[in-house]
Amino acid sequence: MQRLRTIERDSIELALADGRTVPVARVRDPRARRLKLCVDERGARLTLPPRASAVSGERFLAEHRDWVAEQLAHYATDAIEPLQPGVTATLPLRAQPLPLRWQEGRYARLQADTDGGLVFTLPARPSEQGMRRALRDFYEGEARADIHRWMPRYLAGLPRTPRQVRLKVMSSQWGSLAPDGTVALDLSLVLARPSAFEYVLVHELCHLARADHSRAFWREVESRFPAWRDERDWFHDHGRRTKAALRALLG
Repeated sequence: MQRLRTIERDSIELALADGRTVPVARVRDPRARRLKLCVDERGARLTLPPRASAVSGERFLAEHRDWVAEQLAHYATDAIEPLQPGVTATLPLRAQPLPLRWQEGRYARLQADTDGGLVFTLPARPSEQGMRRALRDFYEGEARADIHRWMPRYLAGLPRTPRQVRLKVMSSQWGSLAPDGTVALDLSLVLARPSAFEYVLVHELCHLARADHSRAFWREVESRFPAWRDERDWFHDHGRRTKAALRALLG
């Protein structure tokens, strides 16, 4: 039998007890040691070790179909619908759903309203690309406002300052530090609670002093942000949904 050296992916269908059929991503991973089934906001995924047969994987999946259905229902309840002009009534920002008002104008623009909500201006024939660009620009502006407000208080005692701070959509990470001193932060952090966003910024700034996750690094974090463990727990409970919300809104 040829040894599996790369991850192989395909998809199979799972018939649920209520008659529905749902797709399941099947991943054969050379690093896997056992059959594993997981469900998140992206759907169900079955991981097989190299020597497991396809039949054993399908049997394992069928034995857990009720659990799969329960988990899919859970994520469907929490899911955010894609942005729909004139229909979407709220948008998430800083862990709060803000009321959203739609109006017609010359170009696409999203901004804060005087009543504490948001107003989305769109031309009579809006393009989906323009609408999503306006949404992303708004979120980037709000995120940068938070960063500029927080960062100065944490720079004292660091050996250098960040070369720049970039915001981008990151699949799994929340932040990173490049060798040239550029800090990258996940744009979905602006949808998280502010203290969680602030912790990620502090975490990456501390890497300017310590490039690893040694005890010395965590002492740097502790000295600047003593409540970091609470924010780590918040990401454990809400992180996946936060990233999924941004993906849904930006398409």
